[in-house]
Amino acid sequence: MTHQLAQSRHIHSILNFAAKDSYPALTPNAELIGRSWKRCIEDYGMDPSRPRSARIVTQQTLREHQDSVDEFLNVARAGVDQLYGIIAGLGYVVLLTDHRGITVQYLGDRRYDRRLRKAGLYLGADWNEQYAGTCAVGTCIQEQQALTCHRVDHFDATHISLTCTSAPIRDPSGDLLAVLDISALDSPNARESQTFALHLTQLYARLIEDAYFLRRYRNQTVLRCGVSREFVQVNGQYLFAIDEGGRIEAVNTAGRSLMPKNAAGLIDGVSGMTELFECDLRDIWSIPYDHDDQVKAFRHYANKDTLFATLIKPKAKPADYSGSVKASNDERVPELDQLAADDPVMRRTLSLAKRLRNRDVGLLILGETGTGKEVLAKAIHQSGSRASGAFIAVNCAAIPESLIESELFGYVAGAFTGARAKGMRGLIQQAEGGTLFLDEIGDMPLHLQTRLLRVLAEGEVLPVGAEAPIRVNCRFMAATHQNLEQLVQSGAFRSDLYYRLNGATLKLPSLCQRADRQHVINSVLRKLIKQGQVEDVHIRADAMSAMLAYHWPGNIRELVNALAFAEATCDNHEITAEDLPEACLKQKSVAVPTEPSESPDGRRCLLLALETYRWNITEVARRFDVSRPTIYRWLQHHDIEQPRFLGKR
Repeated sequence: MTHQLAQSRHIHSILNFAAKDSYPALTPNAELIGRSWKRCIEDYGMDPSRPRSARIVTQQTLREHQDSVDEFLNVARAGVDQLYGIIAGLGYVVLLTDHRGITVQYLGDRRYDRRLRKAGLYLGADWNEQYAGTCAVGTCIQEQQALTCHRVDHFDATHISLTCTSAPIRDPSGDLLAVLDISALDSPNARESQTFALHLTQLYARLIEDAYFLRRYRNQTVLRCGVSREFVQVNGQYLFAIDEGGRIEAVNTAGRSLMPKNAAGLIDGVSGMTELFECDLRDIWSIPYDHDDQVKAFRHYANKDTLFATLIKPKAKPADYSGSVKASNDERVPELDQLAADDPVMRRTLSLAKRLRNRDVGLLILGETGTGKEVLAKAIHQSGSRASGAFIAVNCAAIPESLIESELFGYVAGAFTGARAKGMRGLIQQAEGGTLFLDEIGDMPLHLQTRLLRVLAEGEVLPVGAEAPIRVNCRFMAATHQNLEQLVQSGAFRSDLYYRLNGATLKLPSLCQRADRQHVINSVLRKLIKQGQVEDVHIRADAMSAMLAYHWPGNIRELVNALAFAEATCDNHEITAEDLPEACLKQKSVAVPTEPSESPDGRRCLLLALETYRWNITEVARRFDVSRPTIYRWLQHHDIEQPRFLGKR
């Protein structure tokens, strides 16, 4: 059937529905879709024979909608990214709209931008039912429930190739806050192919909603309940924010299902946990102490079901105290602590740096270009016993080879043609009492490595042209992005110098590997503002999402440039995604695994594909661009059995 013929039949089907007021046939949500079609015809005055083009709001309007849910977008980003990582290989996009149906966050394959934008599967698209007709987002908003709008369920005939699945996200008051949607331009005809999509969308909508609830009430005690004792601390579905008297101040969507309701279906008659559960207030507050697992069983007053509960208490602010000369694991060292938040690799690096900052042991800092090796070295110097001395940084790769010897070691008067009349103190001498930081040490010429080794071994420097050495007292730190062990093996770097420099090794992860990227972005911006390099600006959630998704090949150095560019191009002291350099807007590619073992999401991705294509192995193989035997090998690897009634296809 041609696309034009399919559209004509769909228009005829809607007109027939309007004439007979009969719900669409063969639709699981027949009444729901029928109500929506009826609204489109009677309330909105839509004509099915006059399809509407996708409506993309202006940048200014989009910005206003994003601003209104900025805090929520900061929380939702991780869930949207994770969901997209699971479904991208199957041709889906992810849309997150506000409660009015405007797409405020979007992830999709940029190769199909033109088609996606034309279909309205794009940032800023308006999916309100009053404009777009029956669709997953708009009808979810109207019906206040999760649903799949599959192909001919759509009112607009231009949407009948689409499949869209949406789930509502509510705020702690129970009001609709946003809608999470996954959609595909081309989908299998079978409606059953979207069963798993519906479950997946509802799951991530709940995860995002609960994460936002916990963020909103992070300074308050939250009672978390679930049906399983073993999982309640990580996946308790019922959340109650309570005050010191056990009174309920907010509850998530799942928790509202436990609350008694009046004849109108509204929550009624419960103000405290002791009215909801058969317990005393003491039973609530003693949860962390009565059992080793910090979980306690409660019985629901009304339905008598047993639920397990744990308490999430706000963290008390640590008392400020002064550090001693000798560092401990818990010692606060502001110069170092500000360099990271909760990244595990950085925590280990900074913990070691704290222990060694007052020792004169040589430090070798390893990391890619732009990861902040000099920043770390300077922080160690400023927090250590040599802080009153100078910090001299030398980039061994930036100084011409012909000058590096005189720059490092200095020279006496008349040492060579063009020398200063009074000679010059070298950088090593200038670091007297302080720290000499040798950046890109791997680029130092071999003959100078020999002279540097003497300085390290004997604590003396011999200026060019001098007859007697000069005593020096400074600490040496070195850094490189190269593999010094390989350079030693190839003869390009002296092994004895390597071991002299490498009293301890500090490793810096690349920016894209850091778990605290958001902290780094905010810290770098604050530093630029404090230094007067940029004006005081705010990073909006869409810009933060784009920066967190970018792989930053230039690391923190590239981040500094990107923020400076964005500040220069932004309006109203607010950086949006549109203000970022074009490179930062490129989404991370989502790898479809060639072997299931390569991805923790391999099984889920494979199951979704099998469900989508109703176990048609040929279609699944085509989707992953592999052979049929590879699919069967994946099934065996993940211990997935093909349903017997389908047979091999």
